[in-house]
Amino acid sequence: MFYFDRSHPDVLFGDKRAETLTVTDRSHGKQDGQRMLQIEPDIQLDFRQLPFADGSFHMVSFDPPHLVRAGPKSWLAAKYGKLGEDWREDLRQGFAECFRVLAPNGVLIFKWNETQVKLSEVLALTDVPPIFGHPTGRKGLTHWYVFMKPLENELAGQVLAEGNT
Repeated sequence: MFYFDRSHPDVLFGDKRAETLTVTDRSHGKQDGQRMLQIEPDIQLDFRQLPFADGSFHMVSFDPPHLVRAGPKSWLAAKYGKLGEDWREDLRQGFAECFRVLAPNGVLIFKWNETQVKLSEVLALTDVPPIFGHPTGRKGLTHWYVFMKPLENELAGQVLAEGNT
């Protein structure tokens, strides 16, 4: 939903689903309240087990589903997906996979809406701290955080040692 140009050659959009849904949504002024959603990823994948080699990307955006509770007719769940009962482990694996496929010093851009789950609970699921971000304030619930994949320990020590000589 946030790409300016999803057809840009450097963008690879992945989602677990590929489907067209009709949902009830009166927010766009349609009298019948029907809205069609098309979920058309470039590749179907599970963020807990990405089908890419280690270090494949310089930048990854991670925008997982943020709902843990939603009714069977929820248009938000239809549009954005819904986390399962073991959502903490799912997100922990998702973070680990994002960092696995990032090159050293690669950038992870993480988007989270804390309507149902606080951002602090989600950030606790990764050992890598964010380097900066944009909390949207008291009324806004969507947050953007940027992480950088650490250099491997051996390489990081070498860089630090060279910088001190």
